[in-house]
Amino acid sequence: MVHHAADASRQAAAGPHLNAGAPASEAWLEAGRLLFARPCRFVHAAMAERELPAPGAGEIAFVGRSNVGKSSLLNALTGRRSLARTSAQPGRTRQLNFFSLDGRLLLVDLPGYGYAEASPAAKHAWQDLMFAYLRGRPTLLRVLLLLDARVGCKANDHEAMDLLDRAAVVYQLVLTKTDAVRAAALEARRAEMAALAGRHPAALQTVLAASSRTGDGIAGLRASIAELVAPADGGGHA
Repeated sequence: MVHHAADASRQAAAGPHLNAGAPASEAWLEAGRLLFARPCRFVHAAMAERELPAPGAGEIAFVGRSNVGKSSLLNALTGRRSLARTSAQPGRTRQLNFFSLDGRLLLVDLPGYGYAEASPAAKHAWQDLMFAYLRGRPTLLRVLLLLDARVGCKANDHEAMDLLDRAAVVYQLVLTKTDAVRAAALEARRAEMAALAGRHPAALQTVLAASSRTGDGIAGLRASIAELVAPADGGGHA
């Protein structure tokens, strides 16, 4: 398990970008570009704790409400149109999907939560599977909690943040669908979410933002992930 204090120490050693919210350096932008230019493929799916793969490469997990844009963001990050399946129908992803980035990093797409038509049993099953995954992954480098920039944080997002706090897993908020929000409103939303993150012990206060449709913010998100991967695999600036 990656704990908040340990992650903060590594983050400080990695450089200023993740700590202060400063723009990524050219070196880290290039490192992110090279990392996500590697071949990426689907390798595993799990619908129950017993089906989770043994920990191996470092992992970045993506979580968020149904239809927040997790699959679209994964496709944008990797530059592939159909790596992760997207759907206009919320609640379609019912399993944890693992994608290997050339054996160097695993990208984990967690089932979306908050689908209105999901039964109470399905909601509990999602929470149990998510918690089982989070508490048992020593290779988990970061959880990215996606929030729709148009609406911010809803009740079920607060519940997800509380769950992540209980699991003692470091997570970072990422605003999606930013192309649908004007610049001033986006910055206000980012400040609002940073203040919210400051009230959660396992959350980082730097809030990232990206649009899968226009590509805005994608390079910076790649750079942020590259900073996490470099200490884990002995690498450094590209």
